Amino acid sequence: MKIALDAMGGDFAPQAAVAGALLAAEELAGRATIVLIGQEDAVRPLLQAAGPAGAALEFVPATQIIEMAEHPAKAFQQKQDSSIAVGYKLLLAGEVDAFCSAGNTGAMLVGAMFTVKAVPGVIRPAIANFVPKLKDKFGILLDVGANAECKPEMLEQFGELGSLYAQYVLGIAEPKVGLVNLGEEEGKGTPNTQAAHQLLKANPHIHFVGNIEGRDMFNEKADVVVCDGFTGNILLKMAESIYEMMDKKQIHDPFFDKFNYEAVGGSPILGINDNAIIGHGRSTPLAICNMLVQGYNMADSGIVDQIKATFKS
Repeated sequence: MKIALDAMGGDFAPQAAVAGALLAAEELAGRATIVLIGQEDAVRPLLQAAGPAGAALEFVPATQIIEMAEHPAKAFQQKQDSSIAVGYKLLLAGEVDAFCSAGNTGAMLVGAMFTVKAVPGVIRPAIANFVPKLKDKFGILLDVGANAECKPEMLEQFGELGSLYAQYVLGIAEPKVGLVNLGEEEGKGTPNTQAAHQLLKANPHIHFVGNIEGRDMFNEKADVVVCDGFTGNILLKMAESIYEMMDKKQIHDPFFDKFNYEAVGGSPILGINDNAIIGHGRSTPLAICNMLVQGYNMADSGIVDQIKATFKS
């Protein structure tokens, strides 16, 4: 198996990317090869400096970089030899099994939609993120930013996508799906969330437990938390801020340490025809390593095939 990494993506690239790739290569030794994509004059010296460990990584050159502030669609179309565009080409050709990047989030989404494309039947792919649970496990939250406004049918599909991921990647036998709303009662919420509630309730592919409130994010009420991307992004950033504030006050706890973005490394794009993960722009080597391991776990689980089979039926 081969897991590709955009070596030019992130605030601390390529140094953090290469360092993280070396950590992941050690952790995945015998199971997967790490493929770095980036500018040769920037990446090659770092690999050479790493000695035999660096030589064990594969390298694919890309002459261009999509910067964080660039317009995603325009940059992706105009920079077809960028590290992100080349990564998606490798993914589409089947030369790698997953592609990870801590670069421009919008460009990663555009690349997914225009290169490997959405699974037939999926209205809009979602970005998912992991939610620490009190009883020593993770749940999943989606969408966290790809779709700021969502139709009820999209929220229903997020419930299916999240449920499949929770089952096949997180190993939860019968994931409980909850819809973020203003209250637990069935009639609460906006017209959109009320309609989504009815669709989720009638969906035979998921175990829907009804509406959940913000206070239920980290308890065991739901394994899959469904919301629009605007709400999800606020919840995600709030969780990150909790860790940052506690860290500044030198308060550490095993549960709250899971709020650190480095713990999981990245957010999978669910609903596309292959495995792609978006990392935090401030990704450290540890975050890069965990993102690559997550890419391996996605590919190894066969989650994309499960999503295709579900939406085909």
